[in-house]
Amino acid sequence: MKMLITVLALSIALSVPAWAATNTVTLSVPGMKCATCPITLKKALNKVEGVEHIEVDLEKKEALVTFDDAKTTVEALLEATKNAGYPSTVLP
Repeated sequence: MKMLITVLALSIALSVPAWAATNTVTLSVPGMKCATCPITLKKALNKVEGVEHIEVDLEKKEALVTFDDAKTTVEALLEATKNAGYPSTVLP
């Protein structure tokens, strides 16, 4: 019985990545002011493991980021923008 419970628990634990999903978040990046800002922001976000796609809109001062939530978090994205000199917040 203990072996069955152990095998079941292990199976569940190993299948968690299968539950991961691709998520999209829109970040407000008010510090973007020039044409090179989106390039710098994209480079910083591309370094985050799990980021799949980035669209940066300088006029709206926003970044739309698609990522694998099994590999990264929104907090990691926010940290990456902050470290690049562009603190951001999540838009609803």
